Amino acid sequence: MDSILVKGNGALNGVIPIAGAKNACLTLMPATLLSEEPLTLTNAPRLSDIRTMTQLLQSLGAEVAPLKDGLVLAMSSHALTSHVADYDIVRKMRASILVLGPMLARDGQAVVSLPGGCAIGARPVDLHLKALEAMGAELDLREGYVHAKAIGGRLKGAVFEFPFVSVGATENALMAATLAKGTTVLKNAAREPEIVDLAQCLRKMGAQIEGEGTGTITIQGVDRLHGATHQVVTDRIELGTYMLVPAICGGEVELLGGRLSLVGAFAEKLDQAGVSVSETERGLKVSRKNGRVKAVDVVTEPFPGFPTDLQAQMMALLCTADGTSVLEERIFENRFMHAPELTRMGAQIEVHGGTATVHGVEKLKGARVMATDLRASVSLILAALAAEGETVVSRVYHLDRGYERVEEKLSACGALIERISS
Repeated sequence: MDSILVKGNGALNGVIPIAGAKNACLTLMPATLLSEEPLTLTNAPRLSDIRTMTQLLQSLGAEVAPLKDGLVLAMSSHALTSHVADYDIVRKMRASILVLGPMLARDGQAVVSLPGGCAIGARPVDLHLKALEAMGAELDLREGYVHAKAIGGRLKGAVFEFPFVSVGATENALMAATLAKGTTVLKNAAREPEIVDLAQCLRKMGAQIEGEGTGTITIQGVDRLHGATHQVVTDRIELGTYMLVPAICGGEVELLGGRLSLVGAFAEKLDQAGVSVSETERGLKVSRKNGRVKAVDVVTEPFPGFPTDLQAQMMALLCTADGTSVLEERIFENRFMHAPELTRMGAQIEVHGGTATVHGVEKLKGARVMATDLRASVSLILAALAAEGETVVSRVYHLDRGYERVEEKLSACGALIERISS
């Protein structure tokens, strides 16, 4: 099992290109199941999760071919050979549930294993199922699988209000509604950039969608969708992660492809902490304003609020801030598993339920630590960049699910970082 060795090396300076969004690409890929014609995605990230989704689509009979060093994904679902998403693939990644809506919408049937993924709370799929039921799906859960059929062979338009905001459920319902008969209105829908990106891609395929990016999305179902080419939106979580590099280490980094509109609430917190963020012709430029960063309080919320997927990374920064910070996690339970590992590096953190109190220290110290999930893994690397001595981060297979070429991108800015293969 691979690990990553990091030696604290002071300020970092340079340019980091930001990849296409993992979460957006994992949603766009199942959209190929909605049409018999090809769907091509550009700016696709090269990640293990993308390979897992590729395997899942191929198991259903779709053709998926990475082109141009993997940055272009050419897909075709002209002849599906199976409607069963098997446990052996689905268990690796929660986004696998997103094949349910498209298959049900196109062919009126689907059998999908209940998904796996990072252990950061229950993250149930009940909202996915309730939305599809509202559209006329008959669902039966048995032996760990969702058996779904569309009454009469085709889903029907419906008005459905999510009891709380769910990105994945919004995505599944949105895709299913594109081929449903009649009009579907999704209320209290997620507003994340990945939702907007999906709607834009579906519209290129012939879908009739209005309201993406707001709390109400209206979809007029059509009989069929056609092929399209779509560029995956910039990964706002990778962007936010690398914005923290000069914040925690010092120096100045330009992030190619970054946009403030993707990370508004996050950038506001960095500004309060004493970090400068400015737009350039190529992206965003980030540096500390003056010396040690200041403590700030953080509450995770659905977009456009502070992203839960940047909470662990922000905690790493606040471990060395001047003062005491309070982080409140309102999206997922059990998402402070990185706190004990940061404590091994000298951080002072107290966790009580969904709240973590961080008392900033002047310097962290290198140690052997273990990644517990995707975002926790990169938070430990950020902490290691600013720590004295050497840090070894184990179980970095989590990291490879969401960040491509981490060592290469950080080394280009002067970091002393290398992967150790077991």
